[in-house]
Amino acid sequence: MIKREKYLNQIRPFIGKDLVKVLTGIRRCGKSVMLQLIRLELIGEGIEPDRFLIYNFEDMRLVHLLTAEALHREVSSHLSSRNEKTFLFFDEIQEVENWEKCVNSLRVEYDCDIFITGSNATLLSGELATYLAGRYVEFVIYPFSFAEFIELYSSVFPGTAASDAFSHYLLLGGMPYLAQLGFQAEAAKIYLQDLYNSVVLKDIISRNEIRNIDLLERIITYAFTNIGNSFSAYSISRYLLSEGRKIAPETVLNYLDYCTQAYLIHRVKRHDLKGKKLLTVNEKYYLADHGIREAVFGSNRQEINLVLENIVYMELLRRGYQVTVGQLGAREIDFVGKKQNETLYIQVAYLLASPQTVEREFGVFDAVKDNFPKFVLSMDEMDMSQGGIHHVNLRDFLLMPSWI
Repeated sequence: MIKREKYLNQIRPFIGKDLVKVLTGIRRCGKSVMLQLIRLELIGEGIEPDRFLIYNFEDMRLVHLLTAEALHREVSSHLSSRNEKTFLFFDEIQEVENWEKCVNSLRVEYDCDIFITGSNATLLSGELATYLAGRYVEFVIYPFSFAEFIELYSSVFPGTAASDAFSHYLLLGGMPYLAQLGFQAEAAKIYLQDLYNSVVLKDIISRNEIRNIDLLERIITYAFTNIGNSFSAYSISRYLLSEGRKIAPETVLNYLDYCTQAYLIHRVKRHDLKGKKLLTVNEKYYLADHGIREAVFGSNRQEINLVLENIVYMELLRRGYQVTVGQLGAREIDFVGKKQNETLYIQVAYLLASPQTVEREFGVFDAVKDNFPKFVLSMDEMDMSQGGIHHVNLRDFLLMPSWI
């Protein structure tokens, strides 16, 4: 277990405050471990272990607590006689019916600090979320970055070069539990296939009461095999029609939305950099973890350009950037990242193997007249920076503490 300091730094200012701390992210990305890290840190600061109440609602032994009323009675029986602040950890809270009512009531009634996790982006978007409006702060937890991956990988295989570790990261991805499997390829594949099935079954099919499972799987397969490519619900609808499957674009869009809500995929809008507006057609999708793609569908090495894009996109999210695809007429910039007053532009390529490739990747920035940093990332080791545009080895870029 590594100390995910980036997330702890975000959470620390809110510990002890009258705000519910909400940790969301794809199933098994490390949310439960984050609760452990917070608990260990508080114990290290002198908080007695008996001041924690911890509930994991995927534990079948807690099935009797899966309503707001039952959970409130259970927790109240522990809190009613306490005089010191108690720390409440509710893991996978979405399993509890009307959980917001219970959490808000506990927050009002008792001296407690509440932390919850959930595997759905709409955890706080329903009507019941009005109970917590303005009373929570949310943190999205992502699978391991390459920097986190190499830290754990090096603990299992000391002395591994960054280039070798990246080759494994390209195929295995960043799900934290892989370290427990010793990063063994076959074990990792089985684990990631099981994870994929769990997300699809529990967080997409069951949660949204989907009946046409075959159709859902076809749409997911299309999205997984077209990461980084522009497509629309209409284009998927036409593709499925060519396979003899008639489906309305609205249904396709709903299914894609369910996948984004489960954090399985992420939608990226296009930004017209000249017209200064967001475009709502031909969006792109990237995966929460590229290792799942290799385990379920294979071909990460064959589609390395798209997988590298996926890795860079997720790193931008981890570092707090809002990300769009930059549209410049018929050309596009892979990523435009914005964070507060920062902006950066990024092109991603596998190798700058020809003058034509160099011209394509660097030339797209000709129409961008501002002075914000511009990067071309590739797996080349030689620095090819030119015209004020930074060329950086992609692996090195991922390990840089700061880009600006």
